[in-house]
Amino acid sequence: MMKKHHNAIAIIVVLLFGTVLFYIGTDGFRAFTAESARTYKLLQDKPVFPSVTLEDSQNRSYTFKEFADGKYVFLTFMYTSCTTVCPQLEMNMAQVYALIPDSYIGKDIVFLSISFDPERDDPKTLAKYRTYFGSDGETWRMARITNKEELKELLDRLGVVVIPDGNGNFTHNSAFYLIGKQGHLLEMMDFTNIDEAASTVAAILNEEAGE
Repeated sequence: MMKKHHNAIAIIVVLLFGTVLFYIGTDGFRAFTAESARTYKLLQDKPVFPSVTLEDSQNRSYTFKEFADGKYVFLTFMYTSCTTVCPQLEMNMAQVYALIPDSYIGKDIVFLSISFDPERDDPKTLAKYRTYFGSDGETWRMARITNKEELKELLDRLGVVVIPDGNGNFTHNSAFYLIGKQGHLLEMMDFTNIDEAASTVAAILNEEAGE
């Protein structure tokens, strides 16, 4: 009986210790995977979008700040040679774009798709690619960042993981990002949940408009 009692106490101690370690390692049970942990930390830190220069599908160059011009920016990261997740990511972005009331588009919010493959995704390539998804090249632009240091800083700051596979493709994570008017990350959303992403953005815009 005493041995069983000791075993029971040992099991309880092990379970409690494991629970504490799991709680610490997952930020209080909030993060169960590396990706969800990364997302949680980003949303807690709300990093500032770094200073980068964009070159878009119309050969125009400008800073991100000039593009945003005090508006919200709905953002994705992609590359045009991608045959897996990127086409779906941009198709879903097009649906979010369509669900946002026209009165907000261009006035309060703009959309931006940034390629992390600037060597191949030149303006001509981006100009063709954007037509596949209905990007108008103005309120929704596709662009690249030619400065490697600037691109790396941006990807690092927003937790975008891009790993070359050695064959011209990349393993990467994908999400919808919403940058606030002050240049901080406001939301990081599941790109597969179109309605929820559109509702989140619309609610922010409606609240600011006092609706």
